[in-house]
Amino acid sequence: MIAYLEGKLVVKTPTYVVVDCSGIGYNVNISLHTYENLPSAGNVKVLTHLVVKEDSHTLYGFADEEEKGLFSSLISVSGVGPNTARMILSSMKPFEVRQAITSGNWALLKSVKGIGPKTAQRIIIDLQDKLGKQTEVQAGVGGFVSTNKIMEEALAALVMLGFNKNEAEKGLQKIKQQNPNYTLEELIKHTLKVI
Repeated sequence: MIAYLEGKLVVKTPTYVVVDCSGIGYNVNISLHTYENLPSAGNVKVLTHLVVKEDSHTLYGFADEEEKGLFSSLISVSGVGPNTARMILSSMKPFEVRQAITSGNWALLKSVKGIGPKTAQRIIIDLQDKLGKQTEVQAGVGGFVSTNKIMEEALAALVMLGFNKNEAEKGLQKIKQQNPNYTLEELIKHTLKVI
C-alpha cells in the first residue's frame, strides 16, 4: 500500500494532481477539498489510498488524515465506490460529511450528485455509530475534531501487545473519558493499568 507521496507538484487540476517523486510522475485523483488545500506549485505531501481492481490500480489523494479516514469509511459501505466517495468529499467539507452522518441527515447526503435516498440511508446506518465514536464536538468552535488517529494507534499497539481487541477498546474508552487530552503514550500507559 502506498501511504503517501512526497515530491514536486507538476500538475494541479480540480480532479487530479501529478506528483513527481524522484523522476516518476504519479497521477492521483483528488477531491475539491484537497484541491483547495494544496499549494499551486512546489513540494507537497499527499496522503494516498490505492484502489486495486482487476484492470487498474488507482491512487486517490488527500490533504489530511480526516479526509482520508472518511474516504476509507465511505468506500466500506456497500454501493459506495471510490468515485462516489470522492464526489461526496468534493461536495462537502470533511467535517460536514461527518456531521451529516452522525446526525442522521440523509437528505443532505442525498443532495450529492449520484447519491439516492437508499444509498444515503445505507451510509448513515453503516457509519453513524462508527463515526460518532471517533469524534468529539470542539467546545466553542462548532467544528469536529477527530480523535480517531490517537485511538486507532493506541488500539493497534495494545493488540500487538497481545490484548483482546474488544477489551482494549473498552479500556481505551474508559481512560479517554477520564481525560480526553492524554497523549498517545499516556493513553496506552493508563489503559494498560485497567485491562
